[in-house]
Amino acid sequence: MALATRGTDQRPSMTRTLWGSTIGKKTVMAVSGLIMLGYLVAHMLGNLKIFFGPPEFNGYAHWLRTIGEPILHYEWALWINRVVLVVAVVLHAVCAYQLSRRDLAARPSKYVHKRARAGYATRTMRWGGIILALFIVWHILDLTTGTVNPGFQSGRPYRNVVETFSTWYGNTIYIVAVLALGLHIQHGFWSAAQTLGVGSATRERVLKTAGNLLALVLTAGFIAVPVAVMTGVVS
Repeated sequence: MALATRGTDQRPSMTRTLWGSTIGKKTVMAVSGLIMLGYLVAHMLGNLKIFFGPPEFNGYAHWLRTIGEPILHYEWALWINRVVLVVAVVLHAVCAYQLSRRDLAARPSKYVHKRARAGYATRTMRWGGIILALFIVWHILDLTTGTVNPGFQSGRPYRNVVETFSTWYGNTIYIVAVLALGLHIQHGFWSAAQTLGVGSATRERVLKTAGNLLALVLTAGFIAVPVAVMTGVVS
């Protein structure tokens, strides 16, 4: 009887149950979002090194490929970071899509009162996510592989950045994506805080302010580079 009971026990695992629940998906989105946010802060600080000239910026780009040596081989740490980031992006996107589908399925066919504010936030996050996903592809083709950057030269990151932001379309694509990123962070940071537990009204205000400031700083920090190239500060 014991063997028969074990064989027919089809209860889903805790991981599967968590993944299948709405709160589980929101938690995955919150954690993956925070991982991406940490990457963005580090990436912005690295980008700002371009204001210190080619040797500083190129040296930083080379350092990224030698992190962990001699324990790790050349570029291993960089590839580990890339894999973690890709996993975070995919999990974030999948959960966002699935939650969006659940939200649509749960809505009645007609509303008596429209929730304009909530609808605006949802649409902003959805379209912002799509814009950012497309930008990631462009950014890789532009500054990693050089496929869409006519002046790309391998091993010369400073020159490649200047070449990109010397074109109107390079600036337009980048600035639109950064503005979408700022809106995404502003709403997403607060959503993540709610999912992981705010705790009190005071902490709620602090987290809202932190989210707004973080979105503002990241937006300004990323846009500073193309503006500097356009105005000749960086050349």
